[in-house]
Amino acid sequence: MTQLEIMGANAKNAARFLMTAGAKKNDALHAIANALRKHSDEIIKANEKDIENGKNSGMSESLLDRLKLSPERIEGMAQGVEQVAALADPIGRVLDGRTLDNGLKIEKVTVPMGVIGIIYEARPNVTSDAAALCLKAGSAVILRGGKEAINSNKAVATIMRDALGNAGFPKDCVALVEDTSRQSATELMQLSDYLDVLIPRGGAGLIKSVVNNAKVPVIETGTGNCHVYVDKSADIDMAANIIYNAKTSRPSVCNAIETVLVHKDIASEALPAIKAELDKKNVEIRGCEKTRAILGDSVVPATENDYATEFLDYILSVRVVDDIDAAIEHIAKYSTGHSESIITNDYASAEKFTSCVDSAAVYVNASTRFTDGGEFGLGAEIGISTQKLHARGPMGLNELTSSKYIIKGNGQVR
Repeated sequence: MTQLEIMGANAKNAARFLMTAGAKKNDALHAIANALRKHSDEIIKANEKDIENGKNSGMSESLLDRLKLSPERIEGMAQGVEQVAALADPIGRVLDGRTLDNGLKIEKVTVPMGVIGIIYEARPNVTSDAAALCLKAGSAVILRGGKEAINSNKAVATIMRDALGNAGFPKDCVALVEDTSRQSATELMQLSDYLDVLIPRGGAGLIKSVVNNAKVPVIETGTGNCHVYVDKSADIDMAANIIYNAKTSRPSVCNAIETVLVHKDIASEALPAIKAELDKKNVEIRGCEKTRAILGDSVVPATENDYATEFLDYILSVRVVDDIDAAIEHIAKYSTGHSESIITNDYASAEKFTSCVDSAAVYVNASTRFTDGGEFGLGAEIGISTQKLHARGPMGLNELTSSKYIIKGNGQVR
């Protein structure tokens, strides 16, 4: 057996333990949270190596921000684990039930998935977030982070595994693939004898690679080419404030916007107000000819590729459109199906936009930055699903379960 196959077999055994762990799962989660706090200095020391390597390799400031851990962020990780512990157990919920004419009693109940594989990139907080969610959902997890965060991930995973052992749980409820080569990623994608589902969490390249190579069922998450459309009836101050928040509050995350579409009737008034806000963070605007005619040569000419790009940086593409139909058509062409928003005071426009835009989260007069499990009141999330089967939108605990039928009889035969 390969090292990954051994890891998979151990995870399957751990998953059987978790099937009947019940409320003890919360004890394990609290042990993990306490251990993260206790060993905060060790995690930061490991993270400093990753930060240094990232700087040496020319990593952008926004990606370094994703990678960096601080005492405050580690406290946030610990609190995130505790928040998962406080959520209702998603296992054993009765989804449906009936008694048939022959006396058979049928119930459809939620059950763990088994072993979940997660491939992600340079965000070490995902290591604890994902492990906590999978544990609470009764599943073992095999984590495979990117090389950028390997030292941080190893420190966090070791601390979690030790905490699980101290709490009387198999350490293999959580496992980390320490080999960050492309070969290990491909092998994990094809570990169909051991993994029940694989969740990629990262950029477009990672997700495409997983979808194209996996033999394990995949739930796509993450890529966020998100849009704001400013309708002709929009409150301009509201639009500028929402766009500023959606682009600059944290540009490196998947619910940050990458494109603004502005109705032609309001563009001459709205675009200068929007630019004035974006200038506070020196956002580079890449615009169409009409945008440049209004805002001047400081706007970089936009290419078709710009409208298809998830920048994850202080860069924003802008297009002036003829009407709401043109905005919807643009979004249908370029969106990744994550989050879109319309700024409008017209009820009919809002209804048309929410009905015709086919994304996981569609907003009216609000920032796309709210697309998040915690913000939606779902607790922590494993990611934002941009597909339609099994789960869509923020994937919390309920989306990490499966179901089965339990049938009780008293001797019935067919």
